Amino acid sequence: MLRAEISVAFIAAGALLLLATLWDAFETMVLSRRVSRGFRLTVLFYRLTWPSWRSIAKRIARGNHRENFLTIYGPLWLLLLVALWAVSMIFAFALMHWGTGSRMAAPDGHDSFFTTLYMSGTTLFTLGLGDVVPHSPAGRYLTVFESGIGLGFVALVISYLPVVSQAFSRREAQIALLDARAGSPPTAAELLRRHLGDGGSDALVDLLRDWERWAAELLESHISFPVLAFYRSQHDNQSWVAGMTAMLDSCALVLSVVDTDCRRQARLTFAMARHAVADMCRVFDTKPRAPEPDRLPSEARTRLRERLAEARIALRPDPESAAALADLRAMYEPMVASLSTLLLMDLPPWMPAAAPRENWLVTSETPRH
Repeated sequence: MLRAEISVAFIAAGALLLLATLWDAFETMVLSRRVSRGFRLTVLFYRLTWPSWRSIAKRIARGNHRENFLTIYGPLWLLLLVALWAVSMIFAFALMHWGTGSRMAAPDGHDSFFTTLYMSGTTLFTLGLGDVVPHSPAGRYLTVFESGIGLGFVALVISYLPVVSQAFSRREAQIALLDARAGSPPTAAELLRRHLGDGGSDALVDLLRDWERWAAELLESHISFPVLAFYRSQHDNQSWVAGMTAMLDSCALVLSVVDTDCRRQARLTFAMARHAVADMCRVFDTKPRAPEPDRLPSEARTRLRERLAEARIALRPDPESAAALADLRAMYEPMVASLSTLLLMDLPPWMPAAAPRENWLVTSETPRH
């Protein structure tokens, strides 16, 4: 009686572990929707690895070495997560085999749990070695089922990795284009100076329209594949958080400070970008927090207006525009500051401290990673 109860416990534990693993893999690789359920293997693995990785990175001086270390996490986390799913399924099937009494026939004649675990691994990866085989009918059927699960899992992983890579490439292409349009790191003052001034507002409208679409694509891809948030840009003075923040800053200036006829597109882009950062905060369960120190104190705001005026950009009266700008900043700055702290991606300034650097001018002289 006791042996039967133990067998049922092994079968139940294996079945529950298998279902949990398969469902977690389905939610991560197939389900194109944010998952609000807290207890998941993926979430547990992230919470066990990222804080430690982030803590080590903070001990490294800012620059290429830190960025190189942080760059490894995203791809490595993905590969280790796939390995965790595989190990979990191997262990789950081994538990079910052991519970059903599959009676593995090993070359040395021993039938231990480790032999069953070995047979489960060779079956999941469809190796078909045949040196250990089950002798019970239940074990044979379970082996066929495991080989089918393994074949489907390998195919799913093979199709999943290129999708993640393509989504990352599309994201980075737009960030790279921002280099010549807003400097490195991108700033709102430089972006407006290069797109308004004497050239009119058509160029700015086109850019804002492109970034509205980019923010929508980022929202969809990063909710479906949250691991993309950890993928770093090619240069240490660029990131998707910095690009998004620079665009939100630019839209906020257009809507509150700058007197231009492209406010409609700025409003649309602002709404889409703000939606994206808000949902990313929910994905990572981060609480909005005010940036420290303040990104645009009153003295800096005065210098920003002077910088825009020097570029022959028409401005709205200061008292009215200051309040409107503060209201807009409160809608997104706490969220981008939270993402910046979580991902160790610096927020860009509102205007360059000196002559803006551009990666396309310095790459040939000083390689950056």
